[in-house]
Amino acid sequence: MRLFVLGATGRTGVELVDLGLARGHEVTAFVRSPQRIARSDARLHVRKGDPLDAAQMAGALAGHDAVLSALGPTPGDAMRGTTLLQSAAASTLAAMATAGVRRFLVVSSALLFPGGGLGPGFFRWLIRDHLRDAGAMETAVEASAVDWTIARPPRLVATRDEAYRAQDGALPDGLTLRAKLSWRAVAAFLLDAVDDARYVRKVVGIRA
Repeated sequence: MRLFVLGATGRTGVELVDLGLARGHEVTAFVRSPQRIARSDARLHVRKGDPLDAAQMAGALAGHDAVLSALGPTPGDAMRGTTLLQSAAASTLAAMATAGVRRFLVVSSALLFPGGGLGPGFFRWLIRDHLRDAGAMETAVEASAVDWTIARPPRLVATRDEAYRAQDGALPDGLTLRAKLSWRAVAAFLLDAVDDARYVRKVVGIRA
C-alpha cells in the first residue's frame, strides 16, 4: 500500500514511517524540512512541501492509497493557540479531492471526550485553544466525503510499546489522568486502521 504521511518529523510521524516501512508499505513523507528525515529506505520517498498548501500537496499525493496525518502544534503553540489542525485538514481534504484519494486517518485528542473529573478538566482549560482547533478540524473531517478515521489518544509517552486498546466513540475505561499511550502505539493503530472497515467514519478512543 502507498501511504502519504503528514507530520513525519514529529514523534508520532517518525513511528509511522518506521512501522509503515517495517510492514512493507511504500511511504511518502511530505514535510517542510526534508533534511530532518534521517531514515533511508528504498520504499521511503521524501517530498518537500507545505501541508497548508493544497495544490502543492495534491501534486505529491496522486497515486497514494491513504493519507495519515500526525500533525500537531508544539507544546508552546498548543498553549498559545493555533489553527494548524483545522487549516491542515482543509488543505488535505482539498488535495485529496484533486488527487482522487479517499482514505484519511488523523490524530486528535482524547480530551475532546466528555467527563474525567477535575484533572482532565484542568488540562482542557490549559490547552483550550488547541482543543478548539482540534474540534474544528474534526468537524471539517466529519463533514467531508472521504473515508475518515479520527484517533483520540490520551497523554502520550515515549516507549516502544505498540499495544493499544480501541473503542468507537469513547476512551476505553474512561478518561483519567492515568490514561496514556505511546507514540508508537498511536502509529500502530493508524496503520492497523488503514484498511479496517470497522473504523471508517468513526471517532476512536485509543489507550494502553
